[in-house]
Amino acid sequence: MLGLCLSAMALGIFITMKIFSIPDITTDGSYTLGAVLTAVLLTAHWPAWAIIPVVMLAGAFAGSLTGLIHTKLKIDALLSGILVMTGLYSINLTILGRSNVPLLNVQTIFSYLRPFVNDIYNEALTGLIFIAVLSGILGYLLKTDFGIAMRAVGNSASMTRALGVNNDIMKITGLAMANALTALSGYLVAQYQNFTDINMGISIVITGLGSVLIGDAIIKWWRIRSIVMQLLVVLVGSIVFQLVLAFTLSVGIDPNLLKLVTSVMVLLIVSIPRLRAIKA
Repeated sequence: MLGLCLSAMALGIFITMKIFSIPDITTDGSYTLGAVLTAVLLTAHWPAWAIIPVVMLAGAFAGSLTGLIHTKLKIDALLSGILVMTGLYSINLTILGRSNVPLLNVQTIFSYLRPFVNDIYNEALTGLIFIAVLSGILGYLLKTDFGIAMRAVGNSASMTRALGVNNDIMKITGLAMANALTALSGYLVAQYQNFTDINMGISIVITGLGSVLIGDAIIKWWRIRSIVMQLLVVLVGSIVFQLVLAFTLSVGIDPNLLKLVTSVMVLLIVSIPRLRAIKA
């Protein structure tokens, strides 16, 4: 379930890392922003479905701010993301008002569909429908002329510039889309966990990166060319990554070491292909 909830963030990181080759650290802030807005609006008795556009617009604004700093002020993309992420921490804390908010007595997005007796199945069904619709829309968008132009900017910025494509607008749009998806993950995770914490986004980008790298390894292994299939594989990578973490905890690893285990796992995923290349 956690893998499903984090799939939207994995799709966002796929856009920034694999399409634009931009290491976007805004993810840590926009993920928490989505969760914070969800907690505040749910406790204010907003219906869960009505919070979705608010969360996505807020995430898109954070991503576009990073894009503007990077493209218009000519500041390195990594530093731009760090600046926005740092500012978002204070903004998130101001919006939330305290370090954490429980969501135990509110109707969440997982409360609407209940065809099964077991709540776990109901939550899984809601998560699957949510991610299926999201990935379908994103897959269709990336196959349109606009999406193809966006992917072309990531492949060869000089070529698209010569063809009259505004690369800056494409990058800003891509970062806005990515962080809107990331904020949506915060929206889902906050409701699944029934609480929002101001520190829940710390190093969450590593989790998303691990999911994308697992998906990328499968894409290269099977030589997948279809952009829709690549998105589906990234979704699988998100679930696999969480399953591996769950297995690690089940064998007795101290939960306090979870962030360290996550970092080591991502390092191993990144290193294995390079070590094979060196041996070859």
